Amino acid sequence: MSFVDAGKPTLLAFLKTLREVIARWWSEFTLQTRLMAAATLAVSLIMSGLTFWAVNTIQQDARINDTRFGRDLGLLLAANVAPQIAENNLTEVARFSHRFYSSTSSVRYMIYADEDGRIFFGIPFSESEVQNSLTIQRRIQLPEDYAKSSELPMVRQHLTPDGEVTDVFVPLMHEGNYLGVLAIGINPNPTVVASSNLTRDVTIAVFISIWVMVILGAVFNALTITKPIKELLVGVKNIAAGNFKQRIDLPFGGELGELIHSFNEMAERLERYEEQNIEELTAEKAKLETLVSTIADGAVLLDTNFKVILINPTARRIFGWEGSNLNGENVLHHLPGTVTMELTRPLYQIAAGETSTDREREGEEFRIRLTEPTPRTVRILLTRVFDQYRETIKGIAMTVQDITREVELNEAKSQFISNVSHELRTPLFNIKSFIETLHEYGEDLSETERQEFLETANSETDRLTRLVNDVLDLSRLETSCRIYHFEPVDMAGPVEQTLRTYQLNARDKGIELVHDIAPHLPPVLGHYDLLLQVFDNLVGNALKFTEPGGRVAIRAYQLEPNRNHHHDTGRVRIEISDTGIGIDLEDQEAIFERFFRVENRVHTLEGTGLGLSIVRNIIEKHHSRVYLISEVGVGTTFWFDLDVCVEKQPEVEHQVANETAIAKDTDSATVVL
Repeated sequence: MSFVDAGKPTLLAFLKTLREVIARWWSEFTLQTRLMAAATLAVSLIMSGLTFWAVNTIQQDARINDTRFGRDLGLLLAANVAPQIAENNLTEVARFSHRFYSSTSSVRYMIYADEDGRIFFGIPFSESEVQNSLTIQRRIQLPEDYAKSSELPMVRQHLTPDGEVTDVFVPLMHEGNYLGVLAIGINPNPTVVASSNLTRDVTIAVFISIWVMVILGAVFNALTITKPIKELLVGVKNIAAGNFKQRIDLPFGGELGELIHSFNEMAERLERYEEQNIEELTAEKAKLETLVSTIADGAVLLDTNFKVILINPTARRIFGWEGSNLNGENVLHHLPGTVTMELTRPLYQIAAGETSTDREREGEEFRIRLTEPTPRTVRILLTRVFDQYRETIKGIAMTVQDITREVELNEAKSQFISNVSHELRTPLFNIKSFIETLHEYGEDLSETERQEFLETANSETDRLTRLVNDVLDLSRLETSCRIYHFEPVDMAGPVEQTLRTYQLNARDKGIELVHDIAPHLPPVLGHYDLLLQVFDNLVGNALKFTEPGGRVAIRAYQLEPNRNHHHDTGRVRIEISDTGIGIDLEDQEAIFERFFRVENRVHTLEGTGLGLSIVRNIIEKHHSRVYLISEVGVGTTFWFDLDVCVEKQPEVEHQVANETAIAKDTDSATVVL
């Protein structure tokens, strides 16, 4: 019992494994193969059922024939032996029975029993001659009322090693008396048995043959057709997925071999074609990335889920993304807060394909003020990226332009126009007022009043002239493409001319005007008239903002040349200093802007506010810069450096030419700005 119980889990595990193998094997079949297998099974089962039904019918008919034959034979034999049994002539009964048994092979046995069922004779059985206590009394067990109720033979069948035997029990009757029973065993018809057995064996053989052929066909199909077709299917899927290195190596000939060879040749050509395309695409991609990375505007390419595909360096710099890998990230999570607030809704509308106007179809523009990473103003243009048929949106292109300088220039332009209008309106209004007064009330005014009105109008006219000249000078310096030819200039010339111009003005205000020019000062490379204008503006401002008793000085001296540069011939520094009211530190950065006037905060002296802007532009034309140092209540000093001019030597002439070209480039750059 224990061995059986121990073997049950193993058997169950084996059956489970077998079921899984059959299930996996069956799942690998195609629908067509499954249908063919099911049809074959159905046909074979039907044919086998019909065959077994026919065999069973034949056997039933044979059994009926055997029954009839045995019953008739029993009745005939009983009718012949009943009189001898009645006379107790057992010798004649035995002789007749032997003769009858020998004459036919259909009789299996013949047994005679008396009315109590005791067997007294049989073939091949017979009763013992000597009776003793050990003798076995053999009987035929029959129903109790068999003698009374059985007028006809009783028939039954039983199986033996040699086949099914028909048992016929015939009652022995003589003159109405029941003498006993005759049992005859009838052998089956050998022809019918052989025929039915043959039919059964043939049917089983055909059934087995059909399934052997089906299994062999399936195996052959799997090895010769299904396997290469599966290999081809896998290869085609790999080719479709872009794996052009896929090859099939199967030793097949015929059409299937040609198909495999054609597939390998196709894959090889596609691989070569892909390599060529990859090289071309890589080159084009490199060109595109180089182009995008070199443009001045920022560029960000997004997919329809706002995931970053491409960012150029300008966009990284504007949004502070340097050193961050944002490819595949949602751009809304990394944009500055103000940009995210402005662009979230438009981006979702573009991704959803919503359009309402022609402008939106072409692109949406947003102007946003950024505070981080650096304060700036940007213009962002959103453009849809369509497929080749311009039907489906494949992505979104963001173009980011830094318009900080443009905004500043527009503001400066507006401020310039406003300031010019204001500055022009004041003298024009004064001139018009005094002239109208003279025109309307000239007869009523005294000679002194008329003279005072005319002097005021003349003064306002001079002021208006200076303003217009300053505006024209500044415009000419900032926007003109004129090339100034620099030449050696002795600094004593413009300095002395400036002193002569302002000597009387300084004397009237009680201001000391002095100069300090270093002896043997070499000439500088510059433009005489422009330098004279610089001295005029700086000295004029110094006198304007210096109280009586003060001092204004002009100094010029040579600086030591830089020994680290072999071509450095030295520079000359010019300083204009005063003991005036000074300039606050907060105003020193803005003092060179147009129309910026310190007197608006400290006093009411008139001026155009353009003088220092003109000075800065002129000094920049000389490839230098103007500096200042000032302290309120102490004074102010402006200074700048100019290159020393070497006397005519080939190298100097070449340097002058280069500086002229640089000046031209600088002018062009100024025009662009």
